[in-house]
Amino acid sequence: MNIGVIIPLIIFLAIIFFIGFWSSKKLEESTGGFLQEYFLGGRELGGFVLAMTMVATYGSASSFLGGPGTAYTMGFGWVLLSMTQVVTGYFVLLILGKKFAILARKYNAITLIDFLKVRYNSTAVVLLAAASMIIFLFSAMTAQWVGGGRLIESLTGMQYTTALFIFAVSVLVYVVIGGFRAVAVTDAVQGGVMVVGTLVLLIAVIIAGGGVPNIMQDLLAENPNLVTPYGNEGNLSAAYVSSFWILVGVGVVGLPQMAVRAMSYKNTRSMHRALVIGTIVTGFIMLNMHLIGIFARPILPGVEVADTVIPLVALKVLPAWLAGIVLAAPLAAIMSTVDSLLILVSSSIVKDVYINYLNPNASEKKVKRLSFGVTTLLGSVVFLLALNPPDLLIFLNLFAFGGLEAAFIWPVVLGLYWSYGNKYGAIASMVTGIVSYIALHFYNQANGNLFGVHTVVVPVILSLIAYVICSLLIKKTKYVF
Repeated sequence: MNIGVIIPLIIFLAIIFFIGFWSSKKLEESTGGFLQEYFLGGRELGGFVLAMTMVATYGSASSFLGGPGTAYTMGFGWVLLSMTQVVTGYFVLLILGKKFAILARKYNAITLIDFLKVRYNSTAVVLLAAASMIIFLFSAMTAQWVGGGRLIESLTGMQYTTALFIFAVSVLVYVVIGGFRAVAVTDAVQGGVMVVGTLVLLIAVIIAGGGVPNIMQDLLAENPNLVTPYGNEGNLSAAYVSSFWILVGVGVVGLPQMAVRAMSYKNTRSMHRALVIGTIVTGFIMLNMHLIGIFARPILPGVEVADTVIPLVALKVLPAWLAGIVLAAPLAAIMSTVDSLLILVSSSIVKDVYINYLNPNASEKKVKRLSFGVTTLLGSVVFLLALNPPDLLIFLNLFAFGGLEAAFIWPVVLGLYWSYGNKYGAIASMVTGIVSYIALHFYNQANGNLFGVHTVVVPVILSLIAYVICSLLIKKTKYVF
């Protein structure tokens, strides 16, 4: 067991716990109602925290382990592809912006589904949206917990079960007691760790490689395609690269865990600050991590499991104590994604299903106990599933983010800006988006990408067509905002 690596990680977790306890005190002192404070942080997020929580929630295991690992394999083409994510936070706040926050306050909406419930006045829309979020995000959450357990296992040498237990307890403690505020503030700290960690590691990798010119010469000597925009085998076409932008750029507007953050900021100034800070920080982190991935290739040739490139290169080019600090960044990325999904699924069960349909007159004391209980129960179930993930969860996780984008983007965006959008359009759009995404996934696996574009593109277009046609053809009425 590498004590030098473990000590910085323990300090990092101690800071996260402290934030959880601090947030629980704010929860007790809140006068704005338990639900609004626990699931939305009292709508008090400032610009910096808002920007960092969006960056940290979006940045996950794939941003810090999978993406750089793919850059290691495919070269600068994947680095270029990763930069399409820079505008993610910008688009979410720009498209949803003030109108979403104003309407959410007007509707007294605490969750995204609250917004959909009032906008479309449809039980079918609410139940379809809640079921989609619970099933897909639950699956995505389990996959992230597996990633967190595996990362701690690789850093410490502990058994996977022990590592997963430590990860699960760490996340549950601060999410259960602190709610959304704890999630957002820890996201801000975790985002800071990501920024510093990626910069330190990039500098160390460049020094270990003998400088950028030397690294480039090594890459050219190995395979000239590694320094082109087309991938190591020339398999990244212009159509695929540009369409990938739908998945990681515009489409992110439809992800519930991102949309709910656009409901939580304090004022317009906070949103404008978050637009600038979020875009800069996302670009900084994504560029650094993916450059580390490709620059690590001459330093660590022959890595067979690409996802292990970042931990391996950190342990090779940094002293143990500094590697521990730097490797807190991918751990922070995984934790910040997991905590956001956990509080979101919990809110879907408590607010969207229990309070909306089972017990609308539940007392605040009962809701409080239920919220703590559901969040704890969810975390415990995910822990048990992550010990040995069933095939169905792995299957569902494949469709989690692309499927949710295809399902939610038009009911949310056109629900905000198009007066003639109605519940029939929303239902048709969600069903079309999910079904066509799953069907196209299998088609593309067997036959290659349809039209040479990413899987998410066609379902997003089909769900738009379904929304517009059904809204116009079935009981067309004008909605007054």
